[in-house]
Amino acid sequence: MAPATTSDTPNRLNPTDFASAVSAITSAFGDPTRREIFLFAHESDDGVTASEVAQRFELHANVARHHLDKLAAGGYLEVATVRASGAGRPSKRYRVLHEHMPLEMPVRHDDILISLLGRALAELGEERATALAEEVGIEYGRAMAAAMGDTTAGQRSVRTALHAVADALSAHGFASRAEQQGDQLRIVSEHCPFGEAVIEHPVICAVDRGMVSGMLGSLYGETPVDLKSSLPKGDARCVTSISDPERA
Repeated sequence: MAPATTSDTPNRLNPTDFASAVSAITSAFGDPTRREIFLFAHESDDGVTASEVAQRFELHANVARHHLDKLAAGGYLEVATVRASGAGRPSKRYRVLHEHMPLEMPVRHDDILISLLGRALAELGEERATALAEEVGIEYGRAMAAAMGDTTAGQRSVRTALHAVADALSAHGFASRAEQQGDQLRIVSEHCPFGEAVIEHPVICAVDRGMVSGMLGSLYGETPVDLKSSLPKGDARCVTSISDPERA
């Protein structure tokens, strides 16, 4: 029989169990330092700054910021800009999204709604449906980028922005990574959270393309993207290609 829990502390974990669960969640990042940084942020109600993380873990400030931005892109931390009390520059604080964050973060989709979406798009005709699906993806991608905090286009290199996009897509169930092939930058997604619906209704893929376009536009600048391969085409994975403007 499962151990009883008190009514005022349901589903609470002791520090050891919590650390173990966080290790499982962040295993996709493959970096124990990032796990420790997340636990450090979890202990702070006000969140942490890159400088505080750098000092705590003896890291260069840029390395600390990189880890924090990775966690923010994955949806594990939220970012807020806090104005300094004196004449100093505003600082970015990273804090855990919820006091009791869910320890199994499945990306859940309602199969019935997805099927309904596909059929509704099909009724519009391919051209209009594709345009609408991409518009929705772009808007959602921009919202995802805004959740990361600083989205002033041009402040990141295209490669840095692309890695942030891949991390955010992975957090939404796409199992994505960024890579370079020749003069092309690509996002490779090994899993589609929309399941079999995209096979029957390929127009849904335009949502993915729009998400990449919307996020990349916010984080770097407007950049053409092209879906090179996809599950509906019979490919084993989806590949979105981005022309590298920094090598043009």
